Amino acid sequence: MSTKPVHRVRHTLLLGALLAILPAAALSAGPDAWIDAYREPASRLVGAALADRFAWHRIAEVTDTFGPRLSGTPALDAAIEWALATMKADGLENVRAEPVMVPRWVRGRESLHVVAPFPRPLVMLGLGGSVGTPADGLEADAIVVSSFDELHQRAADVRGRIVVFDVPYTTYGETVRYRGSGASRAAALGAAAALIRSVGPMGLRTPHTGGLQYAPDAPTIPAAAVSAEDAAALHRLQSRGVRLRLKLTMEARTLPDVDSANVVGEIVGRERPHEIVALGCHYDSWDVGTGASDDAGGCIVTWEAVRLMKRLGLRPRRTVRVVLFTNEENGLRGGLGYRDRHRDQLANHVLMLESDIGLFDLQGFGFTGSDEARTVVNTVASLLNGIGLDRVLPSGGGADIGPSVEAGGIASMSLNSGGDYFLVHHTPADTVDRIDPFNVSRAVGAVAVMAYVIADLPERLGEVAGPSNGR
Repeated sequence: MSTKPVHRVRHTLLLGALLAILPAAALSAGPDAWIDAYREPASRLVGAALADRFAWHRIAEVTDTFGPRLSGTPALDAAIEWALATMKADGLENVRAEPVMVPRWVRGRESLHVVAPFPRPLVMLGLGGSVGTPADGLEADAIVVSSFDELHQRAADVRGRIVVFDVPYTTYGETVRYRGSGASRAAALGAAAALIRSVGPMGLRTPHTGGLQYAPDAPTIPAAAVSAEDAAALHRLQSRGVRLRLKLTMEARTLPDVDSANVVGEIVGRERPHEIVALGCHYDSWDVGTGASDDAGGCIVTWEAVRLMKRLGLRPRRTVRVVLFTNEENGLRGGLGYRDRHRDQLANHVLMLESDIGLFDLQGFGFTGSDEARTVVNTVASLLNGIGLDRVLPSGGGADIGPSVEAGGIASMSLNSGGDYFLVHHTPADTVDRIDPFNVSRAVGAVAVMAYVIADLPERLGEVAGPSNGR
């Protein structure tokens, strides 16, 4: 086993990354020879990104200062004002707030207790958008089910009870449907409340919040998430024939919509300023943890990519725009608002890229677009071999950019990662301490290179790429 210090290993990786980007000038041949003109600016961007921990410290500054940034709260408002001032200080251009109305959901005090067989508290988090219980709480017998099929098979036992969905996590896309529609599915059968096993892998008895969607044809009942460990324990008790009785208390309520804004900053293109490469993230978070991985990290990575272009004097042919979207978590109003405000300009969006799946086990990019565009993106990604982010996976996009991508038929990308993201996702454990500064720097370098080259191509992405001066 090597005993080489971590900082020496990373220094070696940095040198390897720069050497991988800067081979002999004539290395490429044939149809991909155009990429050689971008090796020098790519090397500069990656080198600047890996040179220090600036981006990680900026994530820490946002999350330590403002904490959770739920839509409609003073914390998000203050974070927006800080971002506007800081983007201007960074030298970004056309910095502005684009107004959006957002929902205002308030958690209030909440608790969950086992009444029988023996009293004890359980850890819980109300689901975003949930209604509250009566002021003195809601007490009822519980029934535990492991699927929607079992819920309907036991429909006769549901009325008046608290339904507990103990559905083990498989993938986010598969398991999140219980959080989204579980309350309404249970309410349609007469349930008094719903509890969802947290959507994430087994953690340290940590509950995961997140939004729900009430069906218009079912009663609205209180809904909350419980930890995987507590859901499993309740299921075991039921399997032994023990009567379960729970008491749920929630002050949750929804207030009228309030003002918020998307934050926008740019580096204006030198030849085709009306054509846009847009980089996105969401600036709001849930009201637990500090939203470091979801999604302050994505915001700082995309913002930093543009800041480095500006600092290094790299002005591409097209405009590169960073957008800190508001209200992704409980309404998607920022993404919808951007689409509506810029609908007439969507045809000039060459690419939209979103970073909103953490900065843990970085896996390169996902891409959705034409075969011709994918060929170009794969060639650009080859510049990132030295930092291990040259993979381009079959599909890429994001919730915030989705409305614009769909409306405008725009090529879309995502910065992809895995690892522990869903372990901390929507939990009190989502803090900057869990993010490796080196991964942040790698992500910044990768996004900066991808955005710069796509924005500087002589032809639009998907058309024939020719030689470039790579300025």
